[in-house]
Amino acid sequence: MTITMIIELLVVLLALWVGSRYGSLALGAISGIGLALLVFGFGLKPGTPPTDVIYIIIAAVTCAGVMQASGGMDWLIQLAEKLLRKHPDRITFLAPLCTFFLTVLVGTGHVVYTLMPIVCDIALKKGIRPERPCAVASVASQVGITCSPIAAAVVAFVSISNENGFNITIPGVLMISIPACICGLVVASMCSYKRGKDLDKDEAFQKKLKDPAQYAYIYGNTATTLDKEVSKESKRAVYIFFVALLVIVMFAVFQDILPAYNHIAAVAGAKDITLPDGSIATAKELAKAGILVAGVTEEVSSPLKMNLVIQIVMISAAALMIIFCKASPKKAVAGAVWQSGMVAVVAIYGIAWLADTYFSNYLGQMQSMLGEIVKVYPWSIALVFFLVSVLINSQGAVVVAMLPLAYSLGIPGYVLLGVFPSVYGYFFIPNYPSDIATVNFDRSGTTVIGKYLLNHSFMMPGLVSVAVSTVVAYILSSIIY
Repeated sequence: MTITMIIELLVVLLALWVGSRYGSLALGAISGIGLALLVFGFGLKPGTPPTDVIYIIIAAVTCAGVMQASGGMDWLIQLAEKLLRKHPDRITFLAPLCTFFLTVLVGTGHVVYTLMPIVCDIALKKGIRPERPCAVASVASQVGITCSPIAAAVVAFVSISNENGFNITIPGVLMISIPACICGLVVASMCSYKRGKDLDKDEAFQKKLKDPAQYAYIYGNTATTLDKEVSKESKRAVYIFFVALLVIVMFAVFQDILPAYNHIAAVAGAKDITLPDGSIATAKELAKAGILVAGVTEEVSSPLKMNLVIQIVMISAAALMIIFCKASPKKAVAGAVWQSGMVAVVAIYGIAWLADTYFSNYLGQMQSMLGEIVKVYPWSIALVFFLVSVLINSQGAVVVAMLPLAYSLGIPGYVLLGVFPSVYGYFFIPNYPSDIATVNFDRSGTTVIGKYLLNHSFMMPGLVSVAVSTVVAYILSSIIY
């Protein structure tokens, strides 16, 4: 590794670190500064922006945002709350399952903010330490991203894997990730079941109760959505959303029914060629440009790509909700789901483009440095995924930025599918909105960031969940694929 490579890598890491300090849109925007330094300062060839993933996020978030504007999200939260209040003694197990499946259905973990105060309220009324269900429920809301058929991380994994010879479908990914992640969450919930002191034995909590103002703050209010009236239009929006999900899954399973089109594709094993202007072009670059070169690219017929199917179905479902469910577009744009989704778009746009610029320019060197390690220990790529996620707070960005590199290192597709759950590591530093919100929602003060930053409430359930999920997914993927 040359001095120049090290300096450029430091530019990438510095951009990510500074961006994470500011958070939100800054993560993607400040990545643009790093990209500018690599391109204009060091003369690196720009990588490829992750446009396909961005389009999927926009379509899915628009659909989910319109459903939220219709009131459909309130109905889903109500159903979850009814389950939790019916079994309050099991909330440490049921709360994470509720937040997990909400994320699986909607494709983003930002739908759980309304449910978190309810989880805390139920725990307090039952005398359960709120940290136990709240921390693991917050973790579960992000774990669900690798299990959602419309999440950018899942669709990107499928798309990039197919381009690299590992033919996998969205249901094929979910068949591994869903049972693996549920196993991880169950184990994390078991570890959280008796975590910390019971409230009646917690000196700090009991001291708070002696203050009438604190007592009123903790026990004086009841967080609930059951008093909200859900209209028939709101329920209709949820039905439309579910039908859209079923259509996407159906097309993913039965791709033969999709329309087929002729297009230019790269020939397997084709070598790079020198263009008339002296530049070097890969077969994939020529195929993307629609250039037909004998022995390098060829004309083939293939069904409509799933990334386009998802976009078409999601946008159409959003339109049906606007027309038939009285969903206000202005309310959708102002909603938390749509806004957080657009922040994710900017983050992935900047981060993935920056990472691709660096790694695509040094692919040969990376293969030489890491090839032997991953050849002997292919599972070790999980550590790389996890560490990158700690930096960039986006599972979709990790997949887009790092999965092509992993394939170029010769790691088999079934191994990468097995370590897929490891792309969630941003609980490690508790600066993600869902974790911060959970701390604020816990009126008891038992869910904490911690004096030393890393000794926070989300560390244990996060590590346990990701570790167990990755091990189970690796075993399942090795057996099935």
